Amino acid sequence: MLVSILHRITGDGMAIVGSVLFVWFLAAVAGGPESYALFLKLFTLDGGHLNPIGLLFGIGLTLAFFQHMMSGIRHLLLDTGAGYELKSNKRFAQATMLVAIVLTTAYWAYLLAGR
Repeated sequence: MLVSILHRITGDGMAIVGSVLFVWFLAAVAGGPESYALFLKLFTLDGGHLNPIGLLFGIGLTLAFFQHMMSGIRHLLLDTGAGYELKSNKRFAQATMLVAIVLTTAYWAYLLAGR
């Protein structure tokens, strides 16, 4: 049940937060160099350091993406008729959350190691 609820929350969250950030980006571009510089300061490297706000949004959206993707893969496999036994269903649900965390950690480790 938790994975199903998380699937809905992450899908809605990515759509809402992603849309707000995209509109903010477009408004910053249209607003000129000063507003665009503020947007970049919040969401990119600033003097060699990531802004905590940008890092929070980035990691949150990445975790939501991987959780949603893994849950979608789980639902796809369930649609084939596999994994409906209680034990395997519970293990598969736990694996979706664990794999999402591992993928998010690996992705951000790769990004931060490259700078």
